[in-house]
Amino acid sequence: MNEEHIARIQSDPRFHELVRKRSGFAWTLAIAMMVIYYAMIAFIAFNPTALGAKISSGSVISIGIVSGFLVILIAFVLTGIYVRRANSEFDELTRQIKENAQ
Repeated sequence: MNEEHIARIQSDPRFHELVRKRSGFAWTLAIAMMVIYYAMIAFIAFNPTALGAKISSGSVISIGIVSGFLVILIAFVLTGIYVRRANSEFDELTRQIKENAQ
């Protein structure tokens, strides 16, 4: 890719739209994940015995195991949300920018 193509891409308003939308969405999901993760860490710090409690009287599974699993599951869900939007909206904008640059 030469300097002319780069300049053409960087001057395209759709490129700026793509960068703004993608980074804003990525930051939103990252902040959501950090809030969830640090909320769990804060809960552990301020109430460590609560996570050791069993989910029912005869169970061997603790609340800590369930909450840890949920944090991991939420991370996968947020990743899936990002991939879905990237494959639809962001890829379409990228295709339009590439076509315009040629």
